[in-house]
Amino acid sequence: MKAVGILTKPKFPEVKTTLTNLSAWLRQRGVTPLLDTATASLIGESGAPNKADIAARADFLVVLGGDGTMLSAARLAEERGIPILGVNMGGLGFLTEVRPDLLYQSLDRVLAGEFVLDERLMLRASIHRRSEVIAQAAVLNDVVVSKGTLARMIEISISLQKQFVTSLRGDGLIVSTPTGSTAYSLSAGGPIMNPSVQALMLTPICPHTLTHRPLMVPNSAEIEVTLTSKDEGAMATLDGQVGVALMQGDVVVLKTSEHRTRLIRFPESSYYHVLREKLKWGDG
Repeated sequence: MKAVGILTKPKFPEVKTTLTNLSAWLRQRGVTPLLDTATASLIGESGAPNKADIAARADFLVVLGGDGTMLSAARLAEERGIPILGVNMGGLGFLTEVRPDLLYQSLDRVLAGEFVLDERLMLRASIHRRSEVIAQAAVLNDVVVSKGTLARMIEISISLQKQFVTSLRGDGLIVSTPTGSTAYSLSAGGPIMNPSVQALMLTPICPHTLTHRPLMVPNSAEIEVTLTSKDEGAMATLDGQVGVALMQGDVVVLKTSEHRTRLIRFPESSYYHVLREKLKWGDG
């Protein structure tokens, strides 16, 4: 571990102090901290031109932030598959499980090799308009096809492996990975999936027909979601961070990525421990 990429939200409290102390701590141990230009400027240093350059050079990433920052890091690290350590500076933090007060203790263990890698399934999403691909990206949590700002339903057609499954009329559809099962899908009534389950979840959002229920499919399935309604304003949202406006006839194609997100975990911390802590299970 010779170089560590540090990704953060510039607006979180005490960012300057944390970055200054962390950079000094790493250098004392012979590890080079890598920051992008905007982040480095906060502490009066020069940095890499962009975050993609950091992901290309780092041996692992440290994310100081919430799950949103972790999702961005997962997309950056997708092709190289470098490990990611998440430090929870945000809210709920299913992905960023290390507490800030345990940052340096956790980093000591990482540098000593005392950790395990938790590999998480990712999706590759591409949006097709006629014969053209207008957008594509990797996602760790989910892809959402949903209505616009007006209070009207959209209509979509869902196919698996080129076989028609159903037409859905409602507020939209969430296609999630097991990691994404504790995000938007959970709020829409979907089940929680252990990340080791190699499956995808299709969760309807406020379906007009109440018999439409969440559907679990193998991760080998190619999913096609076609917008069939004429209403304007429909969107495809990738990991809650990238939005693409849809037109009638557009097709959102989803496949499992050949790459995996590799999260740094410690042996004593199990997935169910995280669920109990984050969801307050067992509290009186």
